[in-house]
Amino acid sequence: MIESIDDHFLRQVGSWTETPPQAAPGGVDADLLAAYLTAQLQSRHLDFAARWLQEKGEGFYTIGSAGHESNAAVALALRPTDPALLHYRSGGFFAARASQVPGATPVADVLRGMTAAADDPISGGRHKVYGHPAYHVIPQTSTIASHLPRAVGLAFALPRAAAAGVTAPWPADAVVVTSLGDASVNHSTAAGALNTAAWCAHQGVPLPLLVVCEDNGIGISTRSPAGWIRLALSRFPAIEYLAADGADPEAVLTAARSAAETVRAERRPVILHLRTVRFMGHAGSDAELAYRSRAEIVADYARDPLLATARRMVARGLASPAGILHRYEAAREEVMSRARALVGAARLDSSAAVRRPIAYPPVAAAPAPATVDGLPAAGRTLAQALNDALTGVLAEHREAVVFGEDVAAKGGVYGVTRGLRKRFGATRVFDTLLDEQSILGTALGAALAGLLPIPEIQYLAYLHNAEDQLRGEAASLAFFSDGQYRNGMVVRIAGLAYQRGFGGHFHNDNSLAVLRDIPGLVLCVPSHPSDAAALLGSCVRLAREHGRVCVVVEPIALYHTRDLYEPGDNGWTGAPAPAVDCFGRARSHRDGTDLLIVTFGNGLPMSLRAADRLAGDGIDCAVLDLRWLAPLPEADILRAAAAFPRVLVVDETRRSGGVSEAVVTLLADHGYPGRVARVTSDDSYVPLGPAAGAVLLAESQIVDRARTLLAA
Repeated sequence: MIESIDDHFLRQVGSWTETPPQAAPGGVDADLLAAYLTAQLQSRHLDFAARWLQEKGEGFYTIGSAGHESNAAVALALRPTDPALLHYRSGGFFAARASQVPGATPVADVLRGMTAAADDPISGGRHKVYGHPAYHVIPQTSTIASHLPRAVGLAFALPRAAAAGVTAPWPADAVVVTSLGDASVNHSTAAGALNTAAWCAHQGVPLPLLVVCEDNGIGISTRSPAGWIRLALSRFPAIEYLAADGADPEAVLTAARSAAETVRAERRPVILHLRTVRFMGHAGSDAELAYRSRAEIVADYARDPLLATARRMVARGLASPAGILHRYEAAREEVMSRARALVGAARLDSSAAVRRPIAYPPVAAAPAPATVDGLPAAGRTLAQALNDALTGVLAEHREAVVFGEDVAAKGGVYGVTRGLRKRFGATRVFDTLLDEQSILGTALGAALAGLLPIPEIQYLAYLHNAEDQLRGEAASLAFFSDGQYRNGMVVRIAGLAYQRGFGGHFHNDNSLAVLRDIPGLVLCVPSHPSDAAALLGSCVRLAREHGRVCVVVEPIALYHTRDLYEPGDNGWTGAPAPAVDCFGRARSHRDGTDLLIVTFGNGLPMSLRAADRLAGDGIDCAVLDLRWLAPLPEADILRAAAAFPRVLVVDETRRSGGVSEAVVTLLADHGYPGRVARVTSDDSYVPLGPAAGAVLLAESQIVDRARTLLAA
């Protein structure tokens, strides 16, 4: 079935007559205009092919670029070595970028993505994305500009990587280009990213970023108010704003070239507001007539960028109407012949194949460390041990950078980063603006630039403002690029509860479910000072060697704790410890015979004290610290549980969605024959003041549940 915009193009060009050539305005040469049209034609016919493949049951993605093909001008204004982070209507850009790379096959690349073919060169059949390492297009699946913080972060990080002597995958004068739609300008992620870019530029921080807003005036069915996007994009201080109409090929080619040259020469951000139009609805399933009149849809055909380019080429004598139609049909045949060849393409057919890029690396082979009993008195606290570990990482790895709110001059709210800026300098330890999305976006971009980012989120509750930067962007990159792109990082988060009622929920968040639910993300909780170097060091290795996204949740209540059983015993301090690889290994903190207590975080000292009380009843308890919550140290849990008739899981997080659910399920799945119970905090936010004790797990509950379990 022929699409109406297809029929309109054929009829319009077929009705043209030869006209005398006109002078070429704006310095746009003939070869550039011809390359522009070629990319536009490839993109348009790929959209037609997507609908044809869908009808055949062979295509699974129909969000197209029809009407947005003027974005090809941006690619032609840049170099193929400029990193690009694009939104989903970037067919013209992708085709034009590929035309700059010898041996490129953009048509086959896109079609393999549409058909979820296992030999799709970017995602390996996992998603239709615009991406290719050879074209320096970094894959994004964003529909709401969630990739913009990464783009800002990459532009921020490239000059810093060069200054640190770190070799980035791109030239020193590279321009980072990113694109989004007009409706996405209103999203908080876009607003935050653009604000961050302006914040940096205002201070003279080099930021070679070109942001392209492709404005078709409508987000699925919701119209952008007239004039709003121009006002929204032109208001950012220190960011130059340019506008161009995609229906004027020479004007858009000139504007794109001007924007790219400014960014490259002056290392400052520019916004290019590109007026576009949308054809064929939002996607194949979009019944556009439900919210737009037929007359309105047809009226947009006059703004077809392909017609505009073709008309200009004919007017300049660069092609005849018949020649344009020949090119148009040649592009159709090129695309459709490749589409027909992909019918029945091999696709991923096993869980292992799908999950391969995000499968966890092997668990550390070394045995878990011995118990902590008998550590020297007056050792390091958890905060001091973490500071020692960070100092070691920064000293050993010149590419490591530590950043976040208040981490530099202040040394962190709890002193964990104290002294690091003085020792390593402000380019490696620096403060950010107060925006968690931008902090994580900086990490995402820094990792791509070859740095080892160690960002800090000041409190666990603050992460929820930005968690999609980990879920939708950081952890998904390897999945959607078949492991060809990775963004290894170690995110530090101060979290969990038991701060004697101080701060309420926002400083005592005890929910880790959102982190444990992200495929491939590594999550650990260091509780004892002697574990700080091993856990942080293991995460650094995973980030550097495997490109893993690692999160270290540090229990605030244990940062400065020194005593365990009684005041002055220094039982919760530890001697400086080496960064031994311990990924995926639990740790025993007490031997026993009657009951195994499995716990983590604040639950560890609580369980040790509870075990001490139970020993007075003649109950001999062993205590196992999970340390790793994603993935769980399953082998160590099962091995330890096998030696006991009863297991008690002590979980300071919530009863619903807490860690204990996974531990109990693991034991059940593997046929553990003994009795299992759990104690948790309640399903509640943590209130301010003494009321916190009403919902948080207490040591007395551990003791009572252990007695009940042993009496059963």
